[in-house]
Amino acid sequence: MRLLHTSDWHLGRSFHRVNLLVAQRAFLDHLVETVRTRDVEAVLVAGDVYDRAVPPLAAVELFDEALHRLAALGVPTVMISGNHDSARRLGVGSGLMRRAGIHLHTDPEECGTPVLLQDAHGPVACYGLPYLEPAMVRDCLGAPRADHAAVLGAAMDRVRADLADRPAGTRSVVLAHAFVTGGTVSDSERDITVGGVASVPAAVFEGVDYAALGHLHGCQTLTERIRYSGSPLAYSFSEATHRKSSWLIDLDADGTVHAERVDCPVPRPLARLRGHLQQLLDDPELTRHEDSWVEATLTDSARPAEPMARLAKRFPHTLSLVFDPDESPERASASYAQRLRGRSDQEIAEDFVAHVRAGRGADGDERAELRSAIDEVRTADVAAEVAR
Repeated sequence: MRLLHTSDWHLGRSFHRVNLLVAQRAFLDHLVETVRTRDVEAVLVAGDVYDRAVPPLAAVELFDEALHRLAALGVPTVMISGNHDSARRLGVGSGLMRRAGIHLHTDPEECGTPVLLQDAHGPVACYGLPYLEPAMVRDCLGAPRADHAAVLGAAMDRVRADLADRPAGTRSVVLAHAFVTGGTVSDSERDITVGGVASVPAAVFEGVDYAALGHLHGCQTLTERIRYSGSPLAYSFSEATHRKSSWLIDLDADGTVHAERVDCPVPRPLARLRGHLQQLLDDPELTRHEDSWVEATLTDSARPAEPMARLAKRFPHTLSLVFDPDESPERASASYAQRLRGRSDQEIAEDFVAHVRAGRGADGDERAELRSAIDEVRTADVAAEVAR
């Protein structure tokens, strides 16, 4: 059976205030075309369909259109809710959608109830485990503790119990939205830490042929049978090195997994540039980034004048500007007490001004104001001492 594994669409999300709806539509066009041309027999969407619990209307309309297009192809689609989704809202109408081949799994109590798919080699039981918030689902799943490992383990116990009652040779697939140990994170995933622990061991998925994971935004392989598809678009500059893709999974008659990455369309490449402003403006090696979305980190010791405007002339799609002034190794390694030793109150105050203004020190008038303020404090201290 050929499966297309994707996740983390985050419909309605923007990228540094850039609306991504056109790029998300392009991805869904690509998804439908892949299903049509690559003989996909089922689509798996492992959570975070939307970016927030109450998505904007345009995102809902895009999702609705995608479901109609997938249903029109006659290819079953299995989806679960993620930690960004509202499980209740996403699950509205799921009973009716099931008749059209769209299977929305948002209820934790249905973890052990699979969608039964069929190919020439027999049945494939596809289990959808929505994002399981430990404190909310512990009781209904009968988990021993309110943490991620316990509730996901309890859900998988239901999966294995159901699978044990299936005919011999039934292949199995699980969709789950979780942080599994060994996965690599990025800046755009919402923290799901509970009790200081966010991850669950990969061993929790023992007994199934393939685990289609969502939550982490980088496409990655934990084992041959446990994979993250990652998000189809970059949602933070920490994903600048990601190759965005989905997994095309072939599940053989004996449950053997063969995987192929299918690249997603890239609306615009990402670039993280670092250096002095003039260096970024002059370096010929950076020509290839002139049409990229850019995050620029300036290391000038003093903040340059109009840095964003100057950068935008060469890199018109600069979206993020960070200041991180260079420091000498001696100054960077010195302790706070060492840096203050032997310095006057005036010098310390002027250093503070330079620090908070990314290297631009106080001018003559400001130094005079600082001196006046320090003198007033000293005078008040002396007066108070005399009064004692």
